[in-house]
Amino acid sequence: MIRDNSTTPAGQETGRTASAAGSQAANAGVVAGKTLDLHTHYYPESYFQKIREVKSDFSFDKDPSGQTIIKYRGARFFGVTPAMTDVAQRIEDMDRAGIDVEVISLSTPNVFFTDGANQPEVARMVNDAYAELVAEKPARFKAFASIPMDAPDAALKELHRAINDLSLNGVILLSNIRGKALTAPEYRPFFEEANRMTLCILLHPMLPANPEPYQEYVLGPLVGFPADTTLAVARMCFDGMLQDLPGIRWIIAHAGGAVPYLMERLDSGFRDFAECRAKIDRLPSTYLKQLYYDTVSFSPYTLNLLRDQVGADHMVMGSDYPHKLGSIDRAVTSIESMNIPEREKRKILEGTARSILNNV
Repeated sequence: MIRDNSTTPAGQETGRTASAAGSQAANAGVVAGKTLDLHTHYYPESYFQKIREVKSDFSFDKDPSGQTIIKYRGARFFGVTPAMTDVAQRIEDMDRAGIDVEVISLSTPNVFFTDGANQPEVARMVNDAYAELVAEKPARFKAFASIPMDAPDAALKELHRAINDLSLNGVILLSNIRGKALTAPEYRPFFEEANRMTLCILLHPMLPANPEPYQEYVLGPLVGFPADTTLAVARMCFDGMLQDLPGIRWIIAHAGGAVPYLMERLDSGFRDFAECRAKIDRLPSTYLKQLYYDTVSFSPYTLNLLRDQVGADHMVMGSDYPHKLGSIDRAVTSIESMNIPEREKRKILEGTARSILNNV
């Protein structure tokens, strides 16, 4: 049961409906002029209980300040905060920061703390909880579904159920799936269907497959996350996924990791190395500029650089709320302080999101 008894009137929906759209009723309420935060995380309490119950590389612990944290093979993963499960607090924080709508998703480890046999059950549990929250608060929340990628038939079934039946707004995937690259052949049928559906996918980082070098100083989230995001996107690019499946609307988390800043280097790889030209026809930057990037880097200097690389119409606001390293307040102020026209700020705060989300 969602712990919030307040009511919020739904508004009138506008915007483009993706080809994968199902029923719109559960997602009514987003109107023009609303500020959308596409990178936020919400955890049903039953999800944390599953992590406690299932034997895996993930475990609960306390950090030196006494905060409850989740570890991965001994490396700090993230700290548990009240707003991760408290809807009333989320709405209070949204109102304070000037955010109208959150697109919630399940962050790392997503459903991948367990194997393919158990992933479908966890995905259904989380996606149903999200659909319940969206139905109760349609003017404040939208959601990205989690997918049991290691159970191929169940993955396609849950994709169709989440988008067509639950009317969720896209999917969240990790930069690696239990150490396996997204370019692995067994995942290809899923991405081919995602391409057909013009699916919106938030690519969220996971710790690299070998987390040992990142155990000190919280280097996993600080360095490992953007490093693995960058690796995943570069691999998908050179492997031809971005060329062959252009219908997928990828949102790359944390301002793309290092992707925007390595485009020229990747282009040089295409020019200099035959293997980098084996599966793609054009410079990598051609494909990378067609992706979308969230703004979870709260430096206006960095965001202006990103805008100069890909354009405001390929940027969406994100806060990474309620995690540490995220900021629901700076998510808004960092965009407002950018030295760009107001119409471009509105694209980042709202317009780009409207154009790529499913079921909007």
